[in-house]
Amino acid sequence: MIEEKIADLLEKKFVEEDFADCFLIDIKLHEHKKLDVFVDADSGMTFRRCQRLSRYLESYIDEEGWLGPKYVLEVSSPGLSRPLKLKRQYYKNIGRKIKVKTIDGQSQTGIMTVVTEEAITLEEKVRIKEGKKKKTVIQQTEIPFEHIRKAVIQITF
Repeated sequence: MIEEKIADLLEKKFVEEDFADCFLIDIKLHEHKKLDVFVDADSGMTFRRCQRLSRYLESYIDEEGWLGPKYVLEVSSPGLSRPLKLKRQYYKNIGRKIKVKTIDGQSQTGIMTVVTEEAITLEEKVRIKEGKKKKTVIQQTEIPFEHIRKAVIQITF
């Protein structure tokens, strides 16, 4: 499969110093020979890095004829609107606002303050009633990875 070949090529490329903090998120081959490759990096993906990876992959795809003479290859970072897929992405986004949908259908939004191998911790401000007055408290919620159906970074201004 082309996806496995691309993954193997990227694994070799990620050993190089300029790409050592890069990692593969997803590869999708669509109809009409359109190949999407989503990569990320601990230090962030730049246009230049994506361009260099694209040219690297194109040279092999063209040389081996994997997709024929006409195809579309897009190498990019997953972007903020795409769900997080790997634990490595969670670590990278500590301190950012995140919306989590759990497997039981509930949603929770907060600042991701802690990431461990087993879970994430979200921190949010909540208003509680104390007697006749309301006050704001900071609530922390731990969500195990096994309970997360979908997690998306929220853009804040």
